[in-house]
Amino acid sequence: MPTSSAEQRRPHHLSIEGLAAGYGRVPVVAEVSIGAATGEIVAVVGPNGAGKSTLLKAVVGHIPVMRGRVVLGSEDVTNLRSDRLTRKGIGYVPQTNDVFDTLTVAENLQMGGYLLPRRQVAERMEEVLATFPALRLMLDRTAHKLSGGERKMVAIGRVLMLRPRVLVLDEPTSNLSPDLARVVLRDHVARLADTGAAVLLVEQKAIEALEISHWAYVMVAGRTELDGPAADVLHRPDIGEIFLGRASVLARPAGSAPA
Repeated sequence: MPTSSAEQRRPHHLSIEGLAAGYGRVPVVAEVSIGAATGEIVAVVGPNGAGKSTLLKAVVGHIPVMRGRVVLGSEDVTNLRSDRLTRKGIGYVPQTNDVFDTLTVAENLQMGGYLLPRRQVAERMEEVLATFPALRLMLDRTAHKLSGGERKMVAIGRVLMLRPRVLVLDEPTSNLSPDLARVVLRDHVARLADTGAAVLLVEQKAIEALEISHWAYVMVAGRTELDGPAADVLHRPDIGEIFLGRASVLARPAGSAPA
């Protein structure tokens, strides 16, 4: 299990500061502040309807930020279009529609390198295959013939083609069996920090996500209820009650912030 503490955390490469966002005039999430450093997996967990996926969509430019800002390195990238964020080093793997079904695995990876000079595509594919060796055995297979876990590996690999400095994953185990979900999180997502990216992970399977993460934020009803080292959050005796919004969060882990 990764370990982290407030003292050990490096400066955030991605900072979400006081963010409010939603789909109409009333925000779904409000005053959310989250950070992720390079080489760090940060999990955002919480009950259904907490606003986790809405938060990610605002970060990657799919819905507007109403208040607050998104900072990449030292640059304010709030409300930039998703294509501009991609060029600046943010990779996004959505919950659905994450691969091109009619293309082969190799073609999906090549599509992920669409911004690269042609001569660099093959080299970058080799880097992705080194991270996910299992993909090498299925390069000629069409994506719609893959299992759910294999599809997600292709989706992540496709985004890695551009060497993102920040990798944003929205529910990577959605619709997967419990066994496949564990494989995706422990075998695929867990190794992404080794690429040097800052990994921001929204995941409904909270226990499994906390087990592979360095830092965690718990969102309830559109706000962050607490944050701290993922191991500390995982072992809080009141974590179930916090998910239900019934527990006091006065006794927070070191480094956590009030809602």
